[in-house]
Amino acid sequence: EPMEALLFGVLISIAGILLLMFFVNVMTAFLSAMSLATYVFVYTPLKMRTSFHTLIGAVTGALPPVMGWAAVTGTVSEEAWILFSILFVWQLPHFFAIAWVYRDDYGKAGMQMLSVVDADGRVTLRQVFLLSLVLLPVSLLPAAAGMAGSLYALTALVLGLIFVAFAGLLYRTKSREDARSLYFVSLIYLPTLFGMLFIDKGVSL
Repeated sequence: EPMEALLFGVLISIAGILLLMFFVNVMTAFLSAMSLATYVFVYTPLKMRTSFHTLIGAVTGALPPVMGWAAVTGTVSEEAWILFSILFVWQLPHFFAIAWVYRDDYGKAGMQMLSVVDADGRVTLRQVFLLSLVLLPVSLLPAAAGMAGSLYALTALVLGLIFVAFAGLLYRTKSREDARSLYFVSLIYLPTLFGMLFIDKGVSL
């Protein structure tokens, strides 16, 4: 029943924050609480009111690596915000591609997705392409900050160019098939990028 689901959700949310507070650190617990509150009380209600909700959701979705950094170091430093930036920018073209494929379903549900209010897709798909361009230099920030070496930088560059190519194709065709292709490219992109960051942490060729 709805009330049972609500109670369960509240209890496990409180339990999760308390576990982080007592077994990790206060900073991680605080970030977790902020992420939870933003998702539940801001992002979710805004889905039915404005297409700008996606930006709020991207903030929430980009906080986990910041929480991980805080869990290990007890601080939120420049490196944490670099990881946040990569995930924040990546989420937008990733999600807009999904939203373009399922725009009819979102519209029937009354959700104010950009792909719903932008009927011909001109704005949505332009955003996808421009954000893929932004992602390219943002993904190189770990190398610039000394978090990773040249192998990571080369991988980020190649992945970024592939992402841009698929985003550009979608911008030209506006087809659901190319949106699905970009979506799958985005799924490969992120774990490959972060995997190489793990492998090439501060190592130069």
